[in-house]
Amino acid sequence: MRQFPLEMHQMAPGRVVEWRLRSTAGAPADTGGTGDAPGDALGDTAGDTAGRRASFNQDKHFTVAEESRGADDPVASWIAVTFEVKGALVEDALTRALLAFVRRHEVLRCEFRRLAGELACEPIAAAELALDTVPVAEFDSSEALRGFLADRFKRSIDTLSWPLFTMGAVLREDSATVYLAFDHIVCDGLSMPIVVHEVQNAYEALCRGEEIDLPPAPSYLDFAEEQRRRYLSIAADDERLGYWKSFMTRGGGEFFPRFPLELGVEPDRMYPIVNEASPLLDAGEAEVFEKACRAVDGKPFMGVLAAVAVCLREAGGPGVYRGFMPVSERGRAGWANSVGWFVNTMPIEFDASPGRDFAQVMAAVRAGFGEMMEHIDVPFVRAWQLLAPAEFAARSWPYPVNFFSYIDVRKCPGAERHEDWRPTSHVWSARANGACSWFQRDADGLHMNSIYVDTAAARRTMDDFQEALRATVREIARHGSFRRPVALTAPRRPVGAELGAAALPNDAAPYAPYTRRS
Repeated sequence: MRQFPLEMHQMAPGRVVEWRLRSTAGAPADTGGTGDAPGDALGDTAGDTAGRRASFNQDKHFTVAEESRGADDPVASWIAVTFEVKGALVEDALTRALLAFVRRHEVLRCEFRRLAGELACEPIAAAELALDTVPVAEFDSSEALRGFLADRFKRSIDTLSWPLFTMGAVLREDSATVYLAFDHIVCDGLSMPIVVHEVQNAYEALCRGEEIDLPPAPSYLDFAEEQRRRYLSIAADDERLGYWKSFMTRGGGEFFPRFPLELGVEPDRMYPIVNEASPLLDAGEAEVFEKACRAVDGKPFMGVLAAVAVCLREAGGPGVYRGFMPVSERGRAGWANSVGWFVNTMPIEFDASPGRDFAQVMAAVRAGFGEMMEHIDVPFVRAWQLLAPAEFAARSWPYPVNFFSYIDVRKCPGAERHEDWRPTSHVWSARANGACSWFQRDADGLHMNSIYVDTAAARRTMDDFQEALRATVREIARHGSFRRPVALTAPRRPVGAELGAAALPNDAAPYAPYTRRS
């Protein structure tokens, strides 16, 4: 499972149907074979209450949507997942599987409302939800289908309107592609494998005439409430903010670590985006790369981060790497099967100065990561609000920020079935003022997806950076070291697609996820 632009998806055309969610409040509850009742194996919904408080991530996200709507300057984004169903789709079984999925996760049943200054989550009772199957259109070309889905997600996902996701499928005689697209307020990147795992397992069980059997999935709203209770009352002088303060001091007082290369952006301006995906290592190379990292007492994500730091330095950045790194909060209290926004963004810093070899840079990454993890408690949004209040009032990060994200999807629920299900994830944002890169490791290797501003300078910078990074991780895989300086003689654009473009660049082959290896 990897992440790349929706426009690059090799999706066969077909007949599109969607499942529209609605509340049956005021009407008799009707499970009617479309899902189990509350309190069963799908999850205990006895804790449903009105007026639950949103998490800090959700509150900031919703506030930005409110303010941008009021200024007629909408900020839009979505996260989507697709997966394949073999054989002719049993529509009734998928309807029941999708409804069971929505009923199981309380955050998906929430309406968000501003009450007395706080953002409240008001969950609709699971038994009051129903799905209507709606025929949409039929497409005879993949290009037209991808264009329709991209436009559909943009138009249907609205932070200020319920429901906060859309569900559908592309039907063919012998297969179907199921898609779900979400507003970020109800999910994160690691929720996407959970979506695939749960819906596919439920669908397959129902097709066999069996009951849906899934492990417990505690409500994200409980996570949000605990977070509020622990951190809403802290002040700027709280000792738990010491790590953030020391990071800011070493960065000249700035809360946000700057992206160190030229992107050609002007202050206080947002830009259309380029969304690109690129393979870095194939499966065999990724295995060797991991062994090289383990040989110097590191992990693969540390090796990728070390390579990123060296490439940024070689391109003119500083010797000390300073950046943001999203960290999952699922593992601390049994949230592994829950859908929600379980992400804390933390600053990380380490020395990657010239003259340091791979083992030395990896030791610095390991120390920097260990220090970061010791201070992961305070939520990013709360630290931002307390330590950079002027910037917190803005609708975006103030300038291009150095950002690194890594996910090994082989460790996610259902990974053993990914070759059959062929899941893919896709992110989109209307505009940006910097660059963000996500790295994914799957059974086919190591991959990179970047979203950045559509400027001439950014295109040159990101072309060079991505090519240099590919060369560097391959050097590590082959030789276990930064054997030679990173240099480019003929930069080549990575495989990618610009959102809104009618076609891929001339030298780009279509992205082919799950290419079978001989």
